[in-house]
Amino acid sequence: MHQLAIALHRKGYRVTGSEDAIYDPSKSRLASYGLLPDELGWWPERISPELDAIILGMHARPGNPELERAIELDIPVYSFPQYMYEQCREKTRIVVGGSHGKTTITSMIMHVLRSQAIAFDYLVGADVEDFDFRVQMSDAPLAVFEGDEYLASPIHRDPKFLFYKPQIAVLSGIAWDHINVFPTYAEYEHQFVRFLVSLEEGAKVFYCVEDEALSQVVKKAPSRVDCIPYSAPDYWVRSGRYWIANGHQQWPLRLIGKHNMLNMEAARHVCEALGVETEQFYQSIGKFKGAGRRLQLLAESREKTVYWDFAHAPSKVAATVSAVREKHPNSKLTACFELHTFSSLNPEFIKEYKGSMQPADRALVFFDEQTFKVKQMQPLGVDQVFQAFAMESLEVATNVAAVNDWIRLNKDNTEVLLLMSSGNYGGLDISDIANFVTQQST
Repeated sequence: MHQLAIALHRKGYRVTGSEDAIYDPSKSRLASYGLLPDELGWWPERISPELDAIILGMHARPGNPELERAIELDIPVYSFPQYMYEQCREKTRIVVGGSHGKTTITSMIMHVLRSQAIAFDYLVGADVEDFDFRVQMSDAPLAVFEGDEYLASPIHRDPKFLFYKPQIAVLSGIAWDHINVFPTYAEYEHQFVRFLVSLEEGAKVFYCVEDEALSQVVKKAPSRVDCIPYSAPDYWVRSGRYWIANGHQQWPLRLIGKHNMLNMEAARHVCEALGVETEQFYQSIGKFKGAGRRLQLLAESREKTVYWDFAHAPSKVAATVSAVREKHPNSKLTACFELHTFSSLNPEFIKEYKGSMQPADRALVFFDEQTFKVKQMQPLGVDQVFQAFAMESLEVATNVAAVNDWIRLNKDNTEVLLLMSSGNYGGLDISDIANFVTQQST
């Protein structure tokens, strides 16, 4: 939301906003553009007929006094994706959806288009190298959106990706998530059927044929939609470096893991549909380092390596651990994972993590008991976590001090450290940990 505010401000709109709590980096970014509210809270008296529109964030409550005042005055109220569509309805819209890989595929497309001097607008869920913002709106003829399947707003109770109406789309795969709004797998899967049905005549959908669940869903797409399968390209790993070939030409990559080879293939299909030739794509993608906190290399020394990843859903955790193991097949791999989302903290859903960390030599799962209070959930028991992950070498920590101590105590048996979370490990200083681990071998 704060990135959208900045994008509209840069476009020349007059932007104001309200919030009950603002933290960095949002706070500093808003302040740098003079957009930080004077005071926190909700002020219905500031909602007047002079406003052209209200853009409603997902975490506002249905009974929000400013929202109720806007409805009373009949001011148009948009969800984030609705407003993005209104801004980009005359453009060619590309939407990247799926349970995993959305941010990375979107970032890859952005990287290649920029390197090929193709103008475009975008919406992406992470920081991307060489891009100052996560939202860009201009007069460009293209718009690339990361298409989330989570609900659009408290009063627009449909998945975000239903509102974009793309001419070109990607579906990377389906693995149950967001149990707090889709309590069964069938309900979650149905949202992707709805997405396909929502597409208009001639829309192209590139989908991962290696995902069985997705392949079954695609069969339900209407005939007016052109569904095009993709699978992992041939690649190889040499001295820890990934390589791809096209004909007699070979290109080194900075990406790692089969899941990123699939992500790259999805991005290639989209870019070629937009006029980028295969050779141009590979020349550009070879310089792509990844999106923020997507297998991000935090620190490295001669003997130690530390990665930081956003993985939170079972499929993402499994793909990330497997990718690091593939790149470092003979190293002592230590993997740490924080249970942080509504789904991961649910006693029924947590069973989906079985075997997800198995490729690691040792593993730690952390959950902060305070998180349950914030999310108003019944706390998990340590035994439930052990049973769910079903891994003999697993250990469980319930406070940040225990995580810090465990990593430091295991430093001598760690050559590669992988940290995974959509949170922040209860405030653990990740940079300090990364430096501590890598400095042991210098």
